[in-house]
Order: sequence, then structure tokens, then C-alpha cells
Amino acid sequence: MNGAESLADTLLAGGVTVCFANPGTSEMQFVAALDARPEMRCILCLFEGGATGAADGYFRMTGEVAVTLLHLAPGFGNGLANLHNARKAQSGVLTVMGDHASYHLKYEAPLKGDTMGVAQTVSHWVRVSQDATQVARDGAEGLRAARSKNGQIATLILPADTAWNAGGMVEPAQPVPVPRRPPERDIAAAARGLREPGAALLVGGSALHGAHSLLAARIAASSGCRLLSQYFVPRQRRGAGAVRIERLSYRIDSNLTLLAQVNTLVVCGTTRPAGFFAYPGRPSLPENPDGRVIELCGMDEDIAGTLRRLAEQLGIRAENELPTEAFVALNLPEVPSGPLTVERLGQAIAALMPENAVVVDEGISNTPALLAATETARGHDWLSTTGGAIGAGLPMAVGAAVACPDRKVVVLQADGSGMYTLQSLWTMARERLDVCVVLLANRGYRILRLEMAAVGAVPGRNAAAMFDVEDPELDWVALAKGHGVQAVRVTDTDQFVAAFGGAMARRGPFLIEVVL
Repeated sequence: MNGAESLADTLLAGGVTVCFANPGTSEMQFVAALDARPEMRCILCLFEGGATGAADGYFRMTGEVAVTLLHLAPGFGNGLANLHNARKAQSGVLTVMGDHASYHLKYEAPLKGDTMGVAQTVSHWVRVSQDATQVARDGAEGLRAARSKNGQIATLILPADTAWNAGGMVEPAQPVPVPRRPPERDIAAAARGLREPGAALLVGGSALHGAHSLLAARIAASSGCRLLSQYFVPRQRRGAGAVRIERLSYRIDSNLTLLAQVNTLVVCGTTRPAGFFAYPGRPSLPENPDGRVIELCGMDEDIAGTLRRLAEQLGIRAENELPTEAFVALNLPEVPSGPLTVERLGQAIAALMPENAVVVDEGISNTPALLAATETARGHDWLSTTGGAIGAGLPMAVGAAVACPDRKVVVLQADGSGMYTLQSLWTMARERLDVCVVLLANRGYRILRLEMAAVGAVPGRNAAAMFDVEDPELDWVALAKGHGVQAVRVTDTDQFVAAFGGAMARRGPFLIEVVL
């Protein structure tokens, strides 16, 4: 077989069954190999950022790696922003980036670019295949890298001649190394710290959903510490039945207040809290300056094993009962009516969203109100834009819907950021994905107005010209229908309730433009 065929079979043998693709000419041999292998689900994304964002959402909901297929350095560059978000989410993504044939690279062809350079900006692992006989081994090692350390960005650069030349062999899947666990002395010190007055445990990763969140709750209940999470998290179980976790804020001032009385902060499965940006006269770190921070376990380390050893140090048994107040109780709001506000919008979503929905959040400035309104809704998973690069919401919803075809996906999408990857609507339509897009149309980049005020500046005419998207006004109903997605515009709460309720009752993609 040729190099491309050996790579395709190696990926399938390694358990990869989904490819989010935006291929070009240099990838035709790999496309042909995938074409002959219907076991691989190939999903076309009309922009590379849609492919990389979808792979991120897919990993967050399955823990499995999808492959993305991108075209040379410019194509990888188009997908880079959502690979940045995936890296911050600790998502495992394997990108196959085509390149010119190796002997052609000495010429200044139009699409020649620094494939290695652009890949290294965001990838944990990068390799250029040198020969058709090595492609499968490189692919297996790339897949191993993508699965390592709880998830990494791996990029395999595939020159065209290594794909079409003969000599390839299928490579078996390689074992993934066990993540590092902190030394016992560090775990013991953290356990002592959690028993002290004013202690808090800040958790991330798998500790925010599933069985590991129960373990984190037991640690908090036993030690008497507060249980916290970052504001931007890859995936968190919320709503009825979820472990009650206090969430930090986007705003540095709010976090300064939240952490002012925390004398010992133990960090497990995430990073030390830091301001999203720096601001004049404010600290970068919101922690108590008189307290201490124990960075016990990073995102790329053994989170579950660390929590288990921490629990053992505290004398906690798996069968220990948790108090009722450790869990969120179901408290659905009344279906609202009247003039449309973000608060009423959130209440309507909380009242009507079905059990076990997946919420993808790129609501930006509207997110705090929507988080508060849905706190006691039916149980659901919440995915945030972890890296701050806008344009993640719609693609992540694609990946989540592919990963969980039996669950309703609701994406809370700001209008300005939605324009970055609106092509994902077309993929939703083609793949018949069960996604409801709640398009929050405030006709501008409102978050930038808030950030400008935070640095003490007053926006004038030029700032307004760079922040507003009102002239001409974006028509999201027309944009959605142009991509094959049914859509409706609503301007009051009753209209939204009718539209959202209808979308929850049927399958398939639907967009609701909410004029705020």
C-alpha cells in the first residue's frame, strides 16, 4: 500500500473513526485512501477553524481523538485559533497537514509555506514524514502524543510524495504513557493545607464531571474546604444532581473578592488563577496576597489518581455519604413572559431545556446571566471557550453533536464571534445534527466596550466604528437559511419561548436570532 493508505488503516486500527476535513490538492492521496474506507466518518467543514473547533468539541464529550485534515501552512493557519482553544482545554487533536512533495519544496510555489513553523506555534508534537515507509509509524506516534497527558495537540505533516509512494505498512496502536502523579509528600502537604481554616480546593479537567467530581466533593465535605472551579472550563456537569462547585468569575475584581479569605488554595487539574487580561492598577493574580497556593496537579497530570491519594490522606472512603447540600437541586423557573432581557432568556432556556443537554457557551458578555439562570436547570454539560479565541461556539457544537447524537446540543452564540465560523451552520445542515443555535444579537462586540471601560478609556467615534456591527445590520435568519438551517428572529420573550420550545421538541439544526 502507499503511505496514505497505511496512515488511514493505522488511524482506524488505533480507534480513530471521525475526520473533520478541509482538504486541498496536496491531500488528494489521503482523501482517496479515506474514500476507500467507509468506516471513517469524513465530515466536511467549509473553513479550517470549523474543523479544528469541531475536533475540540468531539474530544471534550468523548475523550476520543478525532483527526483533522488541513491544507498546507495557510490552511493550518486558518484553523490555528480553535487549535489554541483546544490546547487550553487539554483536548486531544491529531491534525494531518498536507505539504508539497519533498522534491518540490526547493521551488517557490504559491502555496509553499513554513508548515513546521506554523504547526509549532500551537502543537505539543510535530513531525514531518520523510518516507512512505515511515508514515504509518509517524501517524501512530502522533496519535499516541494526542492521547498523552490527558490530551495534546499533535500535527503530522505529510508531503505529497510520502503519501503516494508505495511501501507503507499498518502500524499497531501505541500504548499511552500514564500521566505523572505528584510525589506523596506534596499530596500529604496539600491534605494538611485543606484542613486549615480558610482553605479551598480548585479543581479542573475530569474533576468537573463524572465520578471524579464526586471524589472532589467528598474531599471538600471531609476537610471543610471550599470547592472551586475556573470560569472558563472545557466541560462541567451542571444543573440538577451535579456537584455544587463555586465558579470563579471572568472579572479580576470579582475574583479578588471571592479569594480574599482563602488562606490556602490547592490547585488540582487546572492552572493557578490569573486575570484574563492585565489592567492598570490591578494585580495579575487574584489570590489572597497573604495566603499560599499549592499547585498540586496540573491539567496534564494524573488528576484522578491525585484526588484518590488526597482522599486517602484525609481518611475518606468511597462509600462515604455526601450531604444533600453538596448537590444542586432541581428548581425550574416559571416560563417567563414580557419584554426580552438576558435574564428572561436564561429563565426560558432553564425551564425548557431537556435532561442531559449539552450547552456550548460562546455568549461572551451575556454568559454570566445565562450561567446564573441555568444553575438549577435539568442536568446538563456546559462547554466553555477556554482559550479566549472567538469563533469556537458553532464548531464546538458540531463536534459535540457528532460525539453525542442522542443528546440535544444548545449553543449560546454571540453574533460578533459567530461571524468567524458561521460556515459551521452548513455542516450542521449537511450532517443533520441536532443543534439549536441561540444567536444573541446585540449588534456589536459588547465585550470590547466593557474591556475599554476596564482600562479607563471612553469610546468615541472610531471605537464605535470598530465595535458595532449595525451598519449594515447582520441578518442571521438569512445567513442561516443560506447555509441550509431553518431560522427565526424573535424580539420578545413569548416569541423566544415558542421558538425554543419548538426546537427542543424536534430534531435537527435550528437557529433562533434573539434581538437584544
